[in-house]
Amino acid sequence: MEPTLADRRRERLVGERLVADAGPVADVVSAASFRSPRPGPDGRLLAWISDRDGRPRLYVGELGSGPAPVVEPRAALPTEPDDRDLPHADVTGVAWSPDGSWLACQLAPGGGERTRVLLVSPDGRRRREIAPAATAVVLGSWSPNGSHLGVTIYGSGQGEGQACLVDLRDGTSTVLASGPAAMVCAVSGDGHRVVVRHGRRGDRHLELIDLRTGRRTDLIPGGGATVADARFGVSGGLLYLHTDAGRERAALLAVPLGTGAPGMSSPVAERAHDDLDLVALDPAGARAVLVWNVDGRSEPEMLDLRSGLISPLPDPAGDVVTDAAFTRDGAGLLLASEGPTVAPRLSLVPIVDGLPGTEAPAVLPPESDDPDDDTDPADVLVSPTLHEFRAEDGLTLTGWLFRPRGTLGATPALIWLHGGPEAQERPVFQPLFQALAAAGVAVFAPNVRGSAGFGRTFSRADDLHRRFAAIADVSAAVDFLAGSGLADRDRIGVAGRSYGGYLTLAALVRYPELFRVGVDVCGMADLETFYAGTEPWIAEAATTKYGDPRTDRDLLRRLSPLHRIDRLTAPLLVVHGRHDTNVPISEPEQVVAALRERGVPHGYLLFDDEGHEVHDVANRAAFVREVVSWVAGHLNEVGSRTA
Repeated sequence: MEPTLADRRRERLVGERLVADAGPVADVVSAASFRSPRPGPDGRLLAWISDRDGRPRLYVGELGSGPAPVVEPRAALPTEPDDRDLPHADVTGVAWSPDGSWLACQLAPGGGERTRVLLVSPDGRRRREIAPAATAVVLGSWSPNGSHLGVTIYGSGQGEGQACLVDLRDGTSTVLASGPAAMVCAVSGDGHRVVVRHGRRGDRHLELIDLRTGRRTDLIPGGGATVADARFGVSGGLLYLHTDAGRERAALLAVPLGTGAPGMSSPVAERAHDDLDLVALDPAGARAVLVWNVDGRSEPEMLDLRSGLISPLPDPAGDVVTDAAFTRDGAGLLLASEGPTVAPRLSLVPIVDGLPGTEAPAVLPPESDDPDDDTDPADVLVSPTLHEFRAEDGLTLTGWLFRPRGTLGATPALIWLHGGPEAQERPVFQPLFQALAAAGVAVFAPNVRGSAGFGRTFSRADDLHRRFAAIADVSAAVDFLAGSGLADRDRIGVAGRSYGGYLTLAALVRYPELFRVGVDVCGMADLETFYAGTEPWIAEAATTKYGDPRTDRDLLRRLSPLHRIDRLTAPLLVVHGRHDTNVPISEPEQVVAALRERGVPHGYLLFDDEGHEVHDVANRAAFVREVVSWVAGHLNEVGSRTA
């Protein structure tokens, strides 16, 4: 039977008390993030995205110099859609025009998938929307002279996007390519050549297009890339590819360009056991910053492209570097990073005589002006440990364990499953994990097969019918936690977001005896109805991962948790955003209706102003409070926690 109103009120009060009792840990829930550093072409301004005012918005400020180059944020630039019928718009991407006259912003109305691209001047006085009549527009790359902007345009019912160059002088556009996930990656310095990426997930292609002759060259013959990006060298004689095509690990390759067909690619930077996460070229084209993924943590270094000399960069503020950009004069490098005890922030690495400095002073956020705020987050938050365990078939898997401070032996535990599936659980800023640990619940975040960061073979190990093995990996995580004495086998829950929400449902119906509680955050319940309801371009790109609804109907049905929902017995909290058109709202509604019909205890947390992510800081606090309430209320002994 469903829990009574009194039961729900008691669980909520328990959760609120557990979070409140956590003291300083509760402050991390509302910590502002600072991401996507974009130095202006004039060398003076810096643009970035922050949720310091509640939701992700665009900011511009003057980049300071000297030993403490702190940026004082101005008010957020006006980027709300002119269409009043649209909900508020979160800023999800930004790129300066080469002359500095415009900032191209990718906006997500309601936090959803139907993004728009808006040009706004640095002072916020001028605005211009690109392809306002399109269903969705995705931001690509600028041409070096700033006359053209690359975007991808999606029309109603279209599964393939059109990668276009829009001429800002007269508003005309040139269609370069059509296909799943088409994207304008780079435009050459002379404006004559363009690189376009297209292809389904795990099967990306890069195509070089000569705009003068119409000649098209496949840069990675055979395709099959999971990672595929490109940028032109400053001189125009080289094209750099960031890809894992034809290799196990993502690397940096160089392709010589001449007047005819491009030459053969050759490796510039590669490692046998680490993926290349990020590449940033300096304005002069002499150096590149490379960010390697080493067991989930970032290892940044600077490569001299002329001599091959490698210089280490100072340790970033956080364990994971999410972005990197050189300043216009090449005298500094901005890094965006975050970690378990470090909210997303920006740092500046000085570069002197071509070599990076030994420290990376903080740029954003500004230092607190509260004289009483001397708490070191590392003293109250939990740093995870990385563990290896074995899947049922012997495959080596890993996971990050956040244990409550001061605990010994087996504790209640929640297994958290990341989205994607081609994402990776890494030691990043996770307020929910910290709040759960403060409430006495350990969090184990595994990277089941299909995750990124472990090579191309591993990332494809859950495609199509192999997804059943990924579901079994969740059971292996339970066996590891209980068998090693880290968790109480009778008090383990499972939760996840997006694909992780799907995997949560799949594990709950396949192994109902293993879990005492569950949380499904915007997960798919029925892959057939997911395909029917999601955006067409998302559906078209996903067939390589889950199966094609036109030819794999039986597989999709067998993989769908909804068809075995009668096996789900654990109390389940379902969380979703009303504007989510990636995983449409019909998915959670089917789950809630089925649980209500069967009398399974459940809760439904619906955010009216969110999409596939929870962007609003207040909503994030509510999300953490409700999940802690639900999970701790079922895994902890309520009487002893509230006495």
